[in-house]
Amino acid sequence: MKITKLSLVAIAAVGMMSGASADIDVKVGGQGVLYYQTMDLGGDADLFDKGANSRANAGLQLNLNADLGNDFGLGYQETFLGTLGLEKNLVGNTMQTADRNELNAHSMTKLYITKKIANTTLKLGRQELPKSLSPLAFSEGWNVFKNTFDAAVAINSDIPDTTVVGAYVGQSNGGAGNAVGITNLGNFDNLGAKTNLDLNGDGIKGDKASINHGAYLLTIANKSVKELPITLSYYTLNDIAGGEAGSAIWADIQGNFDIPVKFGLQGGQISPENHLDDTTAFGVKASGKAGPVALTLAYSTVDDGPVAVKNVGTGVKTPLYTQMILNQNHISSDADTVMLKAAAAAGPGKLIAQYGATTDNSDAGTDYQELDVIYKFKALGTNMLLAYIMSDHDVDGQDPNNIIRFWTRYNF
Repeated sequence: MKITKLSLVAIAAVGMMSGASADIDVKVGGQGVLYYQTMDLGGDADLFDKGANSRANAGLQLNLNADLGNDFGLGYQETFLGTLGLEKNLVGNTMQTADRNELNAHSMTKLYITKKIANTTLKLGRQELPKSLSPLAFSEGWNVFKNTFDAAVAINSDIPDTTVVGAYVGQSNGGAGNAVGITNLGNFDNLGAKTNLDLNGDGIKGDKASINHGAYLLTIANKSVKELPITLSYYTLNDIAGGEAGSAIWADIQGNFDIPVKFGLQGGQISPENHLDDTTAFGVKASGKAGPVALTLAYSTVDDGPVAVKNVGTGVKTPLYTQMILNQNHISSDADTVMLKAAAAAGPGKLIAQYGATTDNSDAGTDYQELDVIYKFKALGTNMLLAYIMSDHDVDGQDPNNIIRFWTRYNF
């Protein structure tokens, strides 16, 4: 990796900021990650084979945050992605890259400045966007590292119990691909609507709205009724369903009453301006506990509009309650989905099992089922995840695809 020059620059920057003023507080941290995934492609390959069905990465992220005084702040992140030579013996591909032309490379994934003015915080530059405040353009955490955005964000809390977020989002480095494919953290492009195939051969139903040429966001999150917090988001999109402009709206309501069961309602609409039909989605969930086991039952429905309900920031996931590890291509367009999830403490971690069944309502589509068994735990001073996924398409003669995913993260 090309780290010598970067390291000298980073050290010099930290030294200059630390020595410039006693009032400047600089914090340096980050994470190291090892990530591995393999699948049998429904029996067409063997688990743990050295081939395209097996992927791995080694990654390092360095974060620098500085308090510059006068309510100014600075954030910087450099991301290194490589393979440690695993492609020579164990795998045939990677999960994520920092440069599509190199296996071992680095990219600047955050660079932003913040300014606090009364009850308003401004954040300008390359940054993560949380799904809680931007449900249709957000940073996804399923891969080695999260995708980021070039954006200008203003967060205001003048109204009691209310957070107002306004943003202009220009570009993202999420990359084309899907939950078993490659994303490119070094590629900040304006990516338009597209249709892809994933490694299971699943056609993605519906075009995908994008932030091509920029998107504007307004989110209002209100907690005046503490048992019923409401979040409402509105987007204007300049590239949707064939390059035309459009808009999107999304709402989420959480019911946290003094009863054993909690509820959630969500819904929204993506509206192209080129006389195509709108895409409408709705979801509901209920969660509670049965002894030591936390249970969630969720349902979502998306109609047959031309635009899939997905992350418009060149990501791959949906904001739907029924989102699992790999089912986004099936639940995001012209489909009804039911998901049941159970979670409980087990040893040094948490064991999660979730099952989802999707009815594909399109003429040429196929129904889909998925089972995820996930164990999140701490070991050797790191956070670890081990997951088994069964991805089953209702196609005669096609066996389920079995996937194993493992990662370990060390935060410092």
